[in-house]
Amino acid sequence: MIRVGIIGSTGYAGQELVRILLGHKEAEIKWYGSRSYVDQPYASVFPNMWKLVPDICKGEDLEKLCEEVDVVFTATPQGLCSSLVNEEVLSKIKVIDLSADFRIKDVETYEDWYGIEHKSPQFIGEAVYGLCEFNREQIRQARLVANPGCYPTCSFLSIYPLAKAGLIDMKSIIVDAKSGTSGAGRGAKLPNLYCEVNESIKAYGVATHRHTPEIEEQLSYASGQETLINFTPHLVPMNRGILVTAYANLKRKVSTEEIRSLYEDAYKDEQFVRVLKDGVNPETRWVEGSNYVDVNVKLDERTGRVIMMGAMDNLVKGAAGQAVQNMNLMFGLPENTGLQMPPLFP
Repeated sequence: MIRVGIIGSTGYAGQELVRILLGHKEAEIKWYGSRSYVDQPYASVFPNMWKLVPDICKGEDLEKLCEEVDVVFTATPQGLCSSLVNEEVLSKIKVIDLSADFRIKDVETYEDWYGIEHKSPQFIGEAVYGLCEFNREQIRQARLVANPGCYPTCSFLSIYPLAKAGLIDMKSIIVDAKSGTSGAGRGAKLPNLYCEVNESIKAYGVATHRHTPEIEEQLSYASGQETLINFTPHLVPMNRGILVTAYANLKRKVSTEEIRSLYEDAYKDEQFVRVLKDGVNPETRWVEGSNYVDVNVKLDERTGRVIMMGAMDNLVKGAAGQAVQNMNLMFGLPENTGLQMPPLFP
């Protein structure tokens, strides 16, 4: 049985980790860490856990936690995980970080986009980017995994087959993305209040969103070319879900059959990436509450561009589900253990 600790268990991603791990036959949560609710019953923070989680929230003492668990998930704001990890910690446990602290390989890029000093840059090179579909073997051997961001996961999986094949201009990509409000976290913020978001949609982080360099870096690795994108996220008045619509110029004339075959070949062995039938566009409602990503592609012969689409649940495949997928690989379990819940509907 894998002994699990969660730092940041009372945020949205942390609570989703709890929900998934309660149904995981090979894992047991030993520690519910929280900065805001220390000594309070976990079920008083999330009443949906009444009679399911009798535990009390503890603090975020990683050194103490190391003695009680095998793996720690850090579902925390940027900067905390990098301030906690050290060689002693990593010699005792595995760490799966849901923040951005170890996703970007260039420390200056991280500090420029996130506006904070990186506290442990010596571990950036070691950290494995936890996109399971492409880094499985590295993840299996890792002791520190950087769980990908929600927007980058959906964007990358939507674009990857054409980037890998070299069919699109990697400096022409436009990513239009939309997310439910849970993507902004559980903390109280005026722009996220019900009256501020209901019956409205808005762009935010225009040309400045911090997931931009992460998407660019991963697409650069996939394509072998420098990648520059325009990335514009939007806030949608729904609880959860991400929809990505990406556009790029084609380098040569292609057929619908050719581009569809690239997607089907890329994901034929992937349980959690579903290539939809031709003409069926991804919708967030068909992936809600699940670890699935639905993708599709549309050729626009008139403009010589291609439209790449993806939908997923930002709290599952975009955060907690992918983190559990990483844990499974790190401990030699079947990758889908605890993650075979079908999407919720309605």
